[in-house]
Order: sequence, then structure tokens, then C-alpha cells
Amino acid sequence: MKDHILIVDDNLEIIELLEDILENEGFQVSSAENGEDALKLLNQGHRPNLILLDIMMPNMSGYELCSQIRREWDLPILFLSAKGKAVDKVVGFEIGADDYITKPFDTEELLARIRAHLRRYERIRKHTEEAPDKESANSPITVLKFKDLEIHKETYSVYVSNEKIELSTKEFQLLTFLAENAGIVFTREQIYDRVWGYGYGSLNTVTVHIKNLREKLETNRQFIKTQWGTGYVFIGEKL
Repeated sequence: MKDHILIVDDNLEIIELLEDILENEGFQVSSAENGEDALKLLNQGHRPNLILLDIMMPNMSGYELCSQIRREWDLPILFLSAKGKAVDKVVGFEIGADDYITKPFDTEELLARIRAHLRRYERIRKHTEEAPDKESANSPITVLKFKDLEIHKETYSVYVSNEKIELSTKEFQLLTFLAENAGIVFTREQIYDRVWGYGYGSLNTVTVHIKNLREKLETNRQFIKTQWGTGYVFIGEKL
């Protein structure tokens, strides 16, 4: 079955260009010219495997649409926008985007990122179906265990005091990287290079994601410590 991609953009020329690119690569493609129509499709049972989302749209911005989608559905969302400032990208990641690509874009890079996110979500989906929750999981899953914290790498699941915590893809990858290197202090530059791996353009991205992780994880126990003047270190007590 072909992977299905939903394009949400108010620019018909961009939609047509993306449709040509994606259909030539074997994808099934549908489109919406605004956020309201995109939500209507999703609420009617339209289930794409990935969404390409513009930011600057009338009535409902891409940011608002991304936030609403994240409350209901779990699928990769890639911003594709002419807004290329670092703060725009940070906001995008903060509200749950999996990736951020600026216009004009390189076709091969766009396709490579789409395929990478589709592969990752398919892997997560398969493992989730095989192991609906951590108590009934029978398949071998790599789990990082710390006091009051478990990180299930294969299903991208995190539990704090046995309660499942919802993280974005990048938040999960950041937490996993720090936890796998517990006790080691990393600068923002090192974290950025290891977790993001290519040029988003702002180290504030790291700061924002650390802040989000702390708000979601650290109610009664600290897991990530700021090493002033240096960076961050994971200090969870390993079991």
C-alpha cells in the first residue's frame, strides 16, 4: 500500500509542485488549502501517513493546526514554510512538529526527510501493535530504566512513576540521548549536533526542548541538570 501524504498549503502552485514530486515518487497525495479543510478531512476519517504543513495560512495558522492535530492524532508533521528564522523553527518544534524545512526546498532533501520520518513512525506503529502497553509487551524491547523513569526505545514510550508521558519525536530523541549518556555533561552545540544532526540554525532549539522535557517529566524528581556555563547532564538514578 502506498504511503499517503496530506499537503496543507494555501498556495496552489506549491500544492501542484509537491503533488508532482510526490506522485512521481509513488506516494498517494491529497491536499487542503487551509487548516479548517485539513481538520475536516481528518475528522471524517482521512488518515494520511504524514502531513506537509505550511505556517502562513489565513484564519488558522500552521502552528494552530499542528497543535490541534497533536491533541488527537499521532503522525509525522513536517513544516514546509518560507518562515526561516530560528525563532520560527523553535516554535514549530515546541508545538510538536517532527521536522522543519524552509522554502525554497531541495527536492532530494525533502524526499529523504519524508522517507526517514515514515520509516520511524512505521517502526513505532509495528512495535506498538505487538506490545500495546509495557505490562503486556512480549517482544524484546530496549528499555532504559531509572528510578521513577522508563524509556522504551523501540516504541518511543516514556513512563514516569508508571504513568505514560506524551513526548514529541524530538523530545524523545533528546531524552534518550541524554539518558544513554547519563553523567556526561554536553554543551548545547554537542546536543544539537547529535540529536538534530543538520542545520536548523539555532541553539535555542535545544534550550526549548530541555524546558519542555522538564515540564513534562520533572514533577517530583529531577532528571536533567543544568551545568551552568557548560551545558546539560542527565542525572537519573539507573536501576
